[in-house]
Amino acid sequence: MTSPTRIHDAMSPRAVAPEFSVPPTMLDSVAPSGDRGGMVLGKGLKGEPLSVSILRPAPTRIAVVGGLYLARLTALRAIATGAWVIVATARDSAWRGLERAAGTGADGKPVPLVKIRRLVPVELPRPTEDGPLLVVHDGGSTPQELFPARSPWQTTMYVLPYLHPQAASTAGQADLVLIQRLAAAQAQVAGQIWRLPPNLTQQLTQIPDDQVIAFGRNLWTPLKLVTNAKERQILGPVRRGD
Repeated sequence: MTSPTRIHDAMSPRAVAPEFSVPPTMLDSVAPSGDRGGMVLGKGLKGEPLSVSILRPAPTRIAVVGGLYLARLTALRAIATGAWVIVATARDSAWRGLERAAGTGADGKPVPLVKIRRLVPVELPRPTEDGPLLVVHDGGSTPQELFPARSPWQTTMYVLPYLHPQAASTAGQADLVLIQRLAAAQAQVAGQIWRLPPNLTQQLTQIPDDQVIAFGRNLWTPLKLVTNAKERQILGPVRRGD
């Protein structure tokens, strides 16, 4: 178990995230990081900021369980760090807000930080430390491996509206899981996929609407999602679900 204020230490190798340059208007749209250790997602139960290393010098897999809101918030904050974000989805209208948040270039066209694609394999840009890549796979509860993370500085985030036993091969290998409150039956599926002890399985049924549990190897940390006015304007209020 890691210290709550050092979530990023649980995700090796080299957990410290690089620094990026982004337009000031983009920084105005999101909550800032508390340190160079990762991307702040919220605060702990004592009010301390909690950060997670979403973009790392190793291929990374993330599972987001519980709703579209949490996935879009995570992607929005990745954009603010300078990441390229590719969203593969069948519900592209739900993700257009991220394109608008990234802004436009001198020609009036959306800047290419965010690209929304169909759920078909495409050639991905080569990620680097200066240009990390987040691929969002919004393909339902049993996603196919269309964009496996194989390169350093590439993270593939699977958006799971609910847990299905057949997702075990995808979600069960996640380096990090961000999960919102589950019904009892869903919590049992989570317990089976991630081999959770009964007390932690039960805890998944008791998460408040504005909280998330982040877990992975040697990690189990509840956190409260915190947003600023610009983020609420883009995504609406903090909530569970879509």
